[in-house]
Amino acid sequence: MARAKFDYSQDFDRINFRNHPELYQIGRGEQGVLSVEPYKTEILPHWRFKDPDTARQSSNNIYELFLDYLAQSDFVGADMARKFLQMGYTRARRYANYRGGKKYATNPQKESTPEAEQQARQQILPRHHDPVKAEAAQIFKDVWGKAKQNPTYQQLKEEHTKKYSF
Repeated sequence: MARAKFDYSQDFDRINFRNHPELYQIGRGEQGVLSVEPYKTEILPHWRFKDPDTARQSSNNIYELFLDYLAQSDFVGADMARKFLQMGYTRARRYANYRGGKKYATNPQKESTPEAEQQARQQILPRHHDPVKAEAAQIFKDVWGKAKQNPTYQQLKEEHTKKYSF
């Protein structure tokens, strides 16, 4: 089933999604991960991927939050924790593949035009391999997979989608 485009026009500064789960859109991938409160504030301090030990501790802490949200039948919180696990994987992968996590070259121009920005996006920097970040990414990927496959999470996701389908 195709998901509706994530609505970034909502007033994220004023909406408490724990009190208003009907306003929460699942979106694609990590959409909204750094916007949806109070979950961003609860989960973000635990999110780190510097090295495998840090990633292991971080992903375990976030997974515990995920399980706590499930125990409270709080789908929005569980989905946000799942998104942080996914983002741990994708960001660590980006740093494993590109020095400093920068995939695209930037053109230091005083005036940015759409054409210059498009050209900069097309200039992909050379890949490299950082085995430390790659291992951190794998740790997050494994925990993210476990979260996605959790039967309670899947049930709550289905219920949320049926009840608040956009």
